[in-house]
Amino acid sequence: MSLSGTDLAFFIAFLALVVGISLYASRQEESADDYFLAGRSLPWWLIGMSLIASNISSEHFVGMAGEGFQTGLAIACFEWVAAIALVFVALVLLPRFLRSGIYTLPEYLEYRYGPAARAIMAFYLMVVYVIVGMAGVLYSGSLALNVVFGTSLATGVWLIGLIAGGYTIYGGLKAVVWSDLVQGLALLGGGALLLVISLQATGGLAAFLEANADKLHLMLPADHPTLPWTIYLLGIWIPNIAYWGLNQFITQRALAARNLKEGQKGVLFAALLKLTIPFFVVFPGIAAWQLYGDRIPVGDQAFPFLMTHLLPKGLRGVMFAALFGAVMSSLDSMLNSASTIFTIDLYSRHVARRELEARTAVRIGRAATAAFVLFACLLAPELAHLGGIYEYMQRVWNFIWPGILAVFLVGIVLPKAPPAAANAALLLGPCAYGGFMIVQSVWLDSRAYLNAAAVSFLACCALMLVLTWRRPLAKPCLLPDAGKVETAAQPGAQLAGAGIVGLTVLLYVIFW
Repeated sequence: MSLSGTDLAFFIAFLALVVGISLYASRQEESADDYFLAGRSLPWWLIGMSLIASNISSEHFVGMAGEGFQTGLAIACFEWVAAIALVFVALVLLPRFLRSGIYTLPEYLEYRYGPAARAIMAFYLMVVYVIVGMAGVLYSGSLALNVVFGTSLATGVWLIGLIAGGYTIYGGLKAVVWSDLVQGLALLGGGALLLVISLQATGGLAAFLEANADKLHLMLPADHPTLPWTIYLLGIWIPNIAYWGLNQFITQRALAARNLKEGQKGVLFAALLKLTIPFFVVFPGIAAWQLYGDRIPVGDQAFPFLMTHLLPKGLRGVMFAALFGAVMSSLDSMLNSASTIFTIDLYSRHVARRELEARTAVRIGRAATAAFVLFACLLAPELAHLGGIYEYMQRVWNFIWPGILAVFLVGIVLPKAPPAAANAALLLGPCAYGGFMIVQSVWLDSRAYLNAAAVSFLACCALMLVLTWRRPLAKPCLLPDAGKVETAAQPGAQLAGAGIVGLTVLLYVIFW
């Protein structure tokens, strides 16, 4: 199904607006602070919108809506637990990170544990960004292009990659966050639009809730193959805290805040927006199951199918622009952060072995961005055989999150935890997760990857505790103080965080 002339004109105008604003906002970016952290000058509203736009992408509109089509509202657990995780990030982690004046999260690990821990984490993040994040976003975005325009997967992948890669290579983080503002507004507006229209098609909200009552539960039986209620004990918290607090392409926006107050307000604003996402994404997926369940062969096609069959001419371009913008906002964010990690954590430390001059760092960052987007474009079409893209991405992310989260949290709780404990936990994490996934599959007939993540996290923590007990540091490790921000959470941030937690609990009570 093709777009009308009006739809196509709106879509092209939207792309031109995004690219134009990005290039204008990022002109004259010469220093490393400018290119990688937007001059450390971002206000709260830009941080919050950029966080959401970077996170919500085609794997949500395509993959999460597909999970809603197949499983129901239970997939919203990732979004609503994320709101609480963001409160933890704002009040506990962000003050520490801003105080140290770091560019990257792996850099923080070097201050705490030494260069080996920094290199391991940097390598993990860079690899997973390319083979999971970038490739997954490119594939799911191309799938939407395929449904609407009939383009091949490869053509869609290269179109998205070259557009988003182009302005990211040129402008760095400032180009990314300003494009995220435009794309974030479009995706939230477009999602709300399709939600209203899909509810009207099902007979209204009351009729929708009644017809889909079996799909509107957050808690599923303990023997559910992928999302049993047991994930709430620990497993669901690991990827959420790690993703929102220890993930460079997310945290980089908060690190670019002009001060702690702005950073915390931005993160909490993102938490509030996060509570709305299941209504814009999962509910339409469930509506697609009710309306067209017998005509949609694969869950990942639910959202694009709904968009092309329910929206009238003139509005399809609006929604498709929102979907395409969501793809680009996540892709440009991962590209910028992967190049930051490569330039600062790997190239500067292990290739050049010196601090790079500003222009050299920017040049290396741009070259790395180009290489990453090319590799991701080559890999993305190979994901077509996987089935559900959202579940695939979550499964692979959890190879690295348990070990990384254990290293950060144990390092905060136990100031005498030695470098050997961190290095061992980072290496154990993927092995423990992969091993328990095999055990579950063979002996327990389960694919509950979040339970496997919980076991891996506990194993990493136990190993660190044992090694710290046997060979603790002689004195607690003191992290650097860049003298740029106060270290205590702002009282207003604490009150806002409590309100967001209360709203999240209310949603769980309603959809228990």
